[in-house]
Amino acid sequence: MTENKKQIPSVKGTKDILPQDVGKWQKLESEVKSIFELYGYREIRTPVFETTELFEKGTGPTSDIVTKEMYTFLDKGGRSLTLRPEYTPSVVRSIIEHRLYLLPQPLRFYYSGPMFRYDKPQKGRYRQFHQVDAEVFGEKDPAIDAELVEMADLLIKTLGVGEKEIIVNSVGCRKCRPAYHADLKQKAVESESSLCEDCKRKISVNPLRIFDCKIETCREISRSFPKIIDYLCDECDDHFSSFCSHLEEFGILFVPDPFLVRGLDYYTKTTFEFISSRLGAQNAFLGGGRYDDMVKMFGGPDMPAIGFALGIERLLSIMPSAEPKKSWVYIATLGDSAKKRGMALSRFFRHHGVECLIEYKNRNLKNHLSRANKLKATWALIVGENEVKANRYQLKTMKTGAQQEAGQEEVLNILKNKAC
Repeated sequence: MTENKKQIPSVKGTKDILPQDVGKWQKLESEVKSIFELYGYREIRTPVFETTELFEKGTGPTSDIVTKEMYTFLDKGGRSLTLRPEYTPSVVRSIIEHRLYLLPQPLRFYYSGPMFRYDKPQKGRYRQFHQVDAEVFGEKDPAIDAELVEMADLLIKTLGVGEKEIIVNSVGCRKCRPAYHADLKQKAVESESSLCEDCKRKISVNPLRIFDCKIETCREISRSFPKIIDYLCDECDDHFSSFCSHLEEFGILFVPDPFLVRGLDYYTKTTFEFISSRLGAQNAFLGGGRYDDMVKMFGGPDMPAIGFALGIERLLSIMPSAEPKKSWVYIATLGDSAKKRGMALSRFFRHHGVECLIEYKNRNLKNHLSRANKLKATWALIVGENEVKANRYQLKTMKTGAQQEAGQEEVLNILKNKAC
């Protein structure tokens, strides 16, 4: 029988995050934790799959996510489960299930992790993709809307992304949207023959989603449709005006866009996006807004909420390279007794917070130093039979070639004092 050596590739729409790439991910994740916690947010982690009903109810049964993009399956018990396409419904479920709304601390949460949508893979978009989310529950003041945008802006600036634009709008509420929907639907019907098949379907389902169409001709046609900003009730109008005023107080530059909508049914009032011209036609890498009715809709208390989601892959594609500055030592051992001593030294250094690498292939000194150079080690610590007898070792600085003799404690002090 011949051995089957057929290669098994990764699944289309997924991507390995390799060691040489992970530095940017770690930098982003580190800054998220640091900055968000300055604003009083705390991390929450929810399961990667939930009951399908949760996402149908939260995201909207007619949304593209539910109708086209969800990874849904039956488990062995016959239950319909779905890999999470977004995070918010899971967090709302968790708040209600664990009655977090009864706790005294602020309901400000952040989280990051993989999401799953059967979407067409393209630049910065995958079928398993990753998001950072931040959400606030229980605050209805438009000042928190502005603070959330300001926090996102600080994160993006800290990560070195300078080429971006912030666009804002209001999508109204259940009081003012019905009149707008009626006029919008009428106008869309008049343009139906020029719209794509998907947008024709959206006319009867949710005409707001025509604004989100990826086809340029549909987007151009939609520019002639009524603007929701002209239909806002007094409450929504005041909220949006205050939101914009607070952004100005924060010194945040923004552009009102009357055609900005969010593709999910639960949004109310404030909506916003961060966009970059470097991402092409689908140029948003961060988006969010209010969803004041969602907690109540899920059976919880009447609790306003606002949040945003940041696409990690899309943001990384426009982030500057971040080569981490790391100092570490390669331990080059020559002989059996030197290998044992090298193992003891590596344990000693690691327990004192110094990164070191010892490899167990038999190499001569030249090959050891060549290996240390290829791996971009900061130092090479040479441990041979003579060094073992004298308890003194040769520490070589790889960049300059300078070499010095030192004992274990002396080596530790040099490594710790000169480490980046």
